Amino acid sequence: MAKDDLDENPPNGLEEAYKDIDFLESDNGRALRMLAEYMEPNTRFSEMGVSDTIVVFGSARIPSPEQAQDSLKKANAGDGDLAMAQRDVKNARYYTAARTLSRRLTEWARNVDGPQARFVICSGGGPGIMEAANRGAADAGGINIGLNIRLPHEQHENPYVTDELSFKFHYFFMRKFWFVYLAKAVIIFPGGFGTMDELFEVLTLDQTGKLAHPLPIVLFGSEYWNDVVNLDAMVTAGTIDANDLALCLRTDSIDEAYDFLVRELSERALPCPGGNL
Repeated sequence: MAKDDLDENPPNGLEEAYKDIDFLESDNGRALRMLAEYMEPNTRFSEMGVSDTIVVFGSARIPSPEQAQDSLKKANAGDGDLAMAQRDVKNARYYTAARTLSRRLTEWARNVDGPQARFVICSGGGPGIMEAANRGAADAGGINIGLNIRLPHEQHENPYVTDELSFKFHYFFMRKFWFVYLAKAVIIFPGGFGTMDELFEVLTLDQTGKLAHPLPIVLFGSEYWNDVVNLDAMVTAGTIDANDLALCLRTDSIDEAYDFLVRELSERALPCPGGNL
């Protein structure tokens, strides 16, 4: 009998520390919880042969075209806010673009030679743009990743994430570590505070030389990004250098985004799988 099989019913109700839920959830157990959110994903990525990713960020609130049309139909019948439904129909084009681009990139990546899964689509695992990205990868028959997080609202796992690569985090910083560590490219669709946090996290790491490999970044949705983030004004003000934006492409074209990413990944990332921090 193995030593670990002994004392299945410990005397006096005592448990080993690693089985003590009260301890693991206490302040003193925090370091172990952090370590678990590094080690457990690392183990699964290794088992699934995932060497690097293409990360897709964007709003959880952007509906699929089917959802948007259904809401518009109800609103036209007097059940719902018509202006909001019309806005959602317009925004659904970003869902379609994320799904299509993820499908095309997955089809391309599946033809990359090598023993490991290269350029796997990775999202936050929730609804909206995240769902679209995972759905597009699934459309192409590829595995895909969902780095979900426990939140009081909005965040629930979408059904298109590969089961073995579905994660749920407690700590935002560990989730963001896994977004960036395996990333070889980032596509950012319109989003809210969380998307902005992720955008500037990536830009800061790139600017300060903390990344092992430069990350090509696509800002998809020129109208949105031009309204919300004026990076050119930062260049004009001298707070950043124009070269800081060299790998940042703004576009509304799926074809342009696809060609840019395939070119950058082929030239910069194909020879160097692995971590980026």
